[in-house]
Amino acid sequence: MKLSRESFSFDALEQRLAQLSARERRIVQLAAVLAPVLLIFGVLLPLDHSVSETHARLQKKRTDLEWMQSVAGELAVAPRPPSGGGESLLVIVDRSARESGLAGALAGSEPAGPAAISLRLQKAPFDALVSWLARLSQQNGIRVDSATIDGAGVPGLVNAALVLHAG
Repeated sequence: MKLSRESFSFDALEQRLAQLSARERRIVQLAAVLAPVLLIFGVLLPLDHSVSETHARLQKKRTDLEWMQSVAGELAVAPRPPSGGGESLLVIVDRSARESGLAGALAGSEPAGPAAISLRLQKAPFDALVSWLARLSQQNGIRVDSATIDGAGVPGLVNAALVLHAG
């Protein structure tokens, strides 16, 4: 069978449809109705929903960034608290993580340079993590150099990769 422009004309399609049995015609007609429905409900609507969710997340992140930028000046001029009385950074972090209920979430740690430590936490409660980091900063002068926080699949729990720096 050779394909040409004429084989896709309405007359040619009508002739081919007429050559089909009644059962085959019903199948073709049903497919002609279902194909657009499947396209709309199987592709276009989920895609639209995904785009809408992405726009909402982006707007929330922009709002969070604006707030962070508005308080950055206050934090920059705030006096730094003294560090932890001669204890090593690892000891301070480990002790405070246990006190905050995050010891079970600590998946690993390693030095990240002078007076810095890299940590991995898995399935840590987000609120406890934020409170712990705030307490480390306020009580020990330990700051977060970098953080990557992702959802852990369960609402309220996160996986985090942190680099903390003393002083």
